[in-house]
Amino acid sequence: MMAVNIVHVGVTQRATRRICAICRRSAFGVGLFLSTFATSPIQAEDYPARPIKLVLGFAAGGATDFVARVIAKKISTIAGQNVIVENKTGANGQVAAEFVMRSEADGYTLFFTTLGAMALNPNLRSNLTYNPRTDFDPVAMVGRNTIVLAVNSNSKIKAFSDFLAAVRSTRSLSVGVTGVGAATYLSAVLLQKAILTKLEIIPYRGAAQALSDLLGGHIDAMFGEIPLFLASLKAGNVRALASASNTHEELIPRVPTFTELGLPDVVAENWTGVVAPAHTPPAIINKLSTILERALADPDTSKLLARSGVTPSFAGAAAFRSIIDSEIDRWGRVIRENAVRID
Repeated sequence: MMAVNIVHVGVTQRATRRICAICRRSAFGVGLFLSTFATSPIQAEDYPARPIKLVLGFAAGGATDFVARVIAKKISTIAGQNVIVENKTGANGQVAAEFVMRSEADGYTLFFTTLGAMALNPNLRSNLTYNPRTDFDPVAMVGRNTIVLAVNSNSKIKAFSDFLAAVRSTRSLSVGVTGVGAATYLSAVLLQKAILTKLEIIPYRGAAQALSDLLGGHIDAMFGEIPLFLASLKAGNVRALASASNTHEELIPRVPTFTELGLPDVVAENWTGVVAPAHTPPAIINKLSTILERALADPDTSKLLARSGVTPSFAGAAAFRSIIDSEIDRWGRVIRENAVRID
């Protein structure tokens, strides 16, 4: 009886092992099928099937918010789904970045980001909770904001040569910027290093207050983005002395670049773009990138952005990743060399 039981158990074990092997092969096959399906371009055919959330780190009504809403409206038209713009302010985009980073990587929650969130924060904030290189998949760059040095139109400074002469005189010139570590602040840092003369850099909590003080004659000059200055430039209340761009800005074609003035290191532009949580399916990234390219190619959208002072500028996913990487490296060097910290 005992022998019979032993034989019976052995047979059962062999049968069980055979069944398990078959199950493993079947599970592997099913897993392989599902994996292939998950990464297949077919997945993007029905995307988007529901509303998309576009998150940005700045308050409603500002320049970045305006661009995001213009782009969102056109995406909605092209994709046939609502695009909801959600403002999550704080820490130069850090709050918004964290929210998107923790969202599902399905293409339905996107980060409308800027130079500050992707390239400046990593070099300025020691407590940053996200890594722009690994926690996001770039989708596309959509626009650039040129940074200019401007003075009140009533100022005796009529050109950059006058500014330079005044800076090198006995009195110091005050230059307003929008916060320590902002692109405008770093523009001032680059300028004072290039001209070997220290400026009185005054950081403001907001661009509007800085512009108000410039118009009121409380500061001598200011670094700001064209969208901020646009109305004042048109009204003749502000005079642009130089641009930190590599190329001439169409809205101020007669304003020289710092490079043309012999200061090639004074180059700074803010930019906006869209990124998704890391591991978003490539097919969805490609589809989103194509949609954004079509949105910027639309004449009405392009004109609307240009009239607001934003230069439409498309770069696809791979090119945008290269831009982000190079900007992180470049501004990291500038920040370290000038010991700029905000925490």
